Amino acid sequence: MTVALSNPAAAPVSTKAYMSVIGGTCALLCTVGFVVAFGVFQGYYTEHVLRGMSEFDISWIGSASIFLLYISAPICGVLVDKFGPKVLLIGGSIGVLVAIFMISLCSQYYQIFLAQAVLLGISMGFVTWPPLAVVSRHLPHHRGLALGVITGGSSVGGVVWPIMIEQLLTKRNLGFPWTVRVLGFIMLPLLAFACISVTEPPNQNQPRPVLETTVEGGSVFPLPKPEDASQSLFRKPVFISLCIGFGLGFLGLFNPFFYISSYASGHGASAQTSFYMISIINAASLFGRVIPGIMADRLGHYNVMIFVLFTSGIISFCWTSVHNLTGLIIWSIAYGFSSGAILSLQGACVGKIATPQNQGKAIGFLQGSLALTLGVTSTGLHMHKDAETAGN
Repeated sequence: MTVALSNPAAAPVSTKAYMSVIGGTCALLCTVGFVVAFGVFQGYYTEHVLRGMSEFDISWIGSASIFLLYISAPICGVLVDKFGPKVLLIGGSIGVLVAIFMISLCSQYYQIFLAQAVLLGISMGFVTWPPLAVVSRHLPHHRGLALGVITGGSSVGGVVWPIMIEQLLTKRNLGFPWTVRVLGFIMLPLLAFACISVTEPPNQNQPRPVLETTVEGGSVFPLPKPEDASQSLFRKPVFISLCIGFGLGFLGLFNPFFYISSYASGHGASAQTSFYMISIINAASLFGRVIPGIMADRLGHYNVMIFVLFTSGIISFCWTSVHNLTGLIIWSIAYGFSSGAILSLQGACVGKIATPQNQGKAIGFLQGSLALTLGVTSTGLHMHKDAETAGN
């Protein structure tokens, strides 16, 4: 028996849908794209601003930011379903800009932690999740591609921000405070455009679609009380299993994004090359978010997701076997592509078992995983211990 949403009169793709996709791409460029570039800050803090502190301690800044970004997803999902995306986007954008400019004034660990981890992490959550829920409602028949394009914005950010930071710090000698302020001024128009362009579909006030169940023989019967099906989403075994599965998969998903720069530096790469490793892995992730999304709309979101999860796991086990720059570049491209597909397809997968009215809740609760911070910080502790062992 299968359960499906009956929506015979699919609305044509509107201009608002396209604008929401573009606005969502800008939003994630400034949020997740900035967070996954933390490896650049990790290296710079270790060598300059927070010299003398362990990589494990510094990694808590990035991992706490990731944790707050994702743990805010359930709250944002409920709020966007109830109030729409505008209030969340405006409030989150203001918080992001305030945090960025506060980072430029920080010189102590606790100051950086409060600004870059706490304020920035929470604010980014309110900017990241509303576009995903809204676009999932706009384009249910092209959900894989649409969410792939939006999450591709984070890959673009992961490419652009490290290069920009490296150029401003080393080539232009602008200094850390003004480098961060320049980033804030660039984010300002992008976030403003996201606040204006991301809108709810025009048919959200129409009656809900009818749930149908198909049994053997091809007979189709409507399920009673569709509103109960919406409320029972969080009691469905398939949804709970999906959340647990992605939580386990995310346990170490962001580790290479945080530590590829330090790993390259520890294996003989120059400081400039180490900076660019973040851009390489994110550039590959951009293609990994879009191309598998197109394939998933044709072959099935879950089929493609299972394949990329398996592939990403195999590639992860090969990381510590790479000891030269050429091999590390090839590994970064492979891992960036496979992990990018995971990040883009998760929203499409959960969208298949949610109604249009609770897309925000479904995506939000799926994203709220504690595994992110555990995976990243445990890797930092392992690397710190390895460094101590090597030093002895």
